Amino acid sequence: MVESLIKKFKETYGESGDIRTYFAPGRVNLIGEHTDYNGGHVFPCALTIGTYGIARKREDGKLRFYSENFSELGIIESDLEDLVPSKEADWTNYPKGVMWAFEKRGFKLSSGLDILIYGNIPNGSGLSSSASLEVLTGVILKDLFGFDVSMVDIALIGQYSENNFNGCNCGIMDQFASAMGKKDNAIFLDTNTLEYEYAPVVLKDAKIVIINSKVKHSLVDSAYNDRRNECETALLELQKVVDIQTLGDLTEEEYEAHKDAIKSEIRQKRAKHAVYENQRAIKAVAALKENDVETFGKLMNASHISLRDDYEVSCEEIDILVDLAWEIEGVVGSRITGGGFGGCTVSIVKNGAVDYFIETIGEKYKEKVGHEAEFYVVDIGDGARNLDV
Repeated sequence: MVESLIKKFKETYGESGDIRTYFAPGRVNLIGEHTDYNGGHVFPCALTIGTYGIARKREDGKLRFYSENFSELGIIESDLEDLVPSKEADWTNYPKGVMWAFEKRGFKLSSGLDILIYGNIPNGSGLSSSASLEVLTGVILKDLFGFDVSMVDIALIGQYSENNFNGCNCGIMDQFASAMGKKDNAIFLDTNTLEYEYAPVVLKDAKIVIINSKVKHSLVDSAYNDRRNECETALLELQKVVDIQTLGDLTEEEYEAHKDAIKSEIRQKRAKHAVYENQRAIKAVAALKENDVETFGKLMNASHISLRDDYEVSCEEIDILVDLAWEIEGVVGSRITGGGFGGCTVSIVKNGAVDYFIETIGEKYKEKVGHEAEFYVVDIGDGARNLDV
């Protein structure tokens, strides 16, 4: 694939110069959803699907972007003097945002770039195509300009650009997973301190199966930012009666003891999810370390119920997929993954049930909603990197 992308790059931009290749993965979060901006724990892993980038420096300040995924848009041109978000910039607002964020940190881009992108993450699926593109851009800039930044820095810069350039108030999880992924491991990350550990995902006789509902969502939608604002208000109300910095500081018992300080039933539900989901993530990782995959699966199921009922970020199509999964023998656990309002489910399925799982859910889902779902039996891969090394 990389060879064909290099060929396309040369056809698009010409053959001269130092042409380099890069990759940044998408991610799936196994448990710990909507906790990353509430000071809680998350448990994502990088995938082997993601975003490829071919890039080289230019002699001038011009920026030229081309995506195989949006070939109908052709080459989108910009300039280092024009690092501002715009409707015309379309998908290039993501790499431009990262360039803007690097410059805000004092890393001056000394020349423009020619960049070709190809992603094999389904767009709008909730597997972090945007974070993958941001981290990819960070790795390109670090490599081509020799910037002294760590992979954690690149994750933080990607998050900052999405928050402040693209207007989505996302947490750190997606960028961190893409930047810091490790093959066959998930990342147990405390989003409040950025302390993390790699936890081997040893499923023995089971596979991770992702189902794309083919219902697209955009995280810049107001509903995502609404949830964040509701949690921030609930935190301020709780801080009047208990000494905490984040919702992730509370145990379930502490939340129940102080929840009446939250003066809205909706905000109580949002805060309850944040607190209980954080504790579920902690328990799930402990279960995995004990090779107790059954308990891990039960916690995944409870996570979905909370995201559906308390956080209200699911939707009819996703609930159908999860309900169908729960009916199948050999499904250890199943839940919505990602920001919500569409996107994907993640399930742990015993090896012997995988084919039946895909066939049965595929048929019944199409029957119920009128369009097909997409299935991916995924492997856990490494984080973003230069492919030339």
